[in-house]
Amino acid sequence: MAVVLPPASVDALTRTLVDHFQRDFPLVSRPFAEIGLQLGTGEEEVIGRLSALSDRGAVSRVGAVVRPHTAGASTLAAVSAPQERIEAVAAIINGFAGVNHNYEREHAWNLWFVVTGRDMGDVQATLDGIAAATGLEVLNLPLERSYHIDLGFALFGGAGPQRRSAPATGTADAQDRRLLGAIEQGLALVSQPFAEAAGRLGISEAEVIGRIDAMIQKGVISRFGIVVRHRAFGYTANAMAVWDIADAEVDAVAERFCAEAGVTLCYRRPRRLPHWRYNLFTMVHGTSRPAAEATVTHLAALAGTALAGRATLFSTRCFKQRGAVFSRAGEDAA
Repeated sequence: MAVVLPPASVDALTRTLVDHFQRDFPLVSRPFAEIGLQLGTGEEEVIGRLSALSDRGAVSRVGAVVRPHTAGASTLAAVSAPQERIEAVAAIINGFAGVNHNYEREHAWNLWFVVTGRDMGDVQATLDGIAAATGLEVLNLPLERSYHIDLGFALFGGAGPQRRSAPATGTADAQDRRLLGAIEQGLALVSQPFAEAAGRLGISEAEVIGRIDAMIQKGVISRFGIVVRHRAFGYTANAMAVWDIADAEVDAVAERFCAEAGVTLCYRRPRRLPHWRYNLFTMVHGTSRPAAEATVTHLAALAGTALAGRATLFSTRCFKQRGAVFSRAGEDAA
């Protein structure tokens, strides 16, 4: 898990860099020079600051956040691991290539992870492998509808209206997936990062930039820019709040939730009775536990009579966090 940066080490320039360029990253040959121009500094300064933040675990990467099911398949899953085995079970789960996130949360279902693959058959194979390797039942909760899936919120700019991603109007083709595979660890922090990726793929810089722009326009890429680890910037109280909402009212309640600045993710997933009664998921990122709990309490009031039950699962440990893996699919396409 990323180390929490001392507030004094995050100066005004770093705050502006992080807040302004989690999205709308310049799609030009020398993007860091363009960012420097906008911030009143130089290209080397921007690259140096991003490199330092990356080295300290505060920045995961500079690159694409890909909308689920537009360039492959994915699901959210959980297991209930005995406390004395939790680290061993987490290590087994992390060993599967398709797992990109793995968190311990405060609940009987205590390990939550995201599995990605080329298709749902690939995802199911990973889930089956995890069940066999751990000896634990796996709770499989595939996405049914996304209302707001975008963690690119202002960390230092204060509360404001949520910025919603445009709906997906297309999917990635084989060459798009190959490109996503090439940049899945993030752009190189060099003067011409798109040219660097193009060189590895054997295509032109213009094609790399054009394909990224096209994927943004059709909603395959929901956000392109700095991907942060929020805990490093003081957001240490991160909770997955789950809701048992009357099926006929889920969409309406979700729209109310999405209008709240404290909600950073909102999506619908299936119930798995008798183990799991909840069908609406939200993520709340707070700088303190009371602040996060206050947001969840406020959301409960907004849900009104549609709410039959809820639970708040605070994250306690991050065992794995990275972007989705597309390189295997890209290699197959190539």
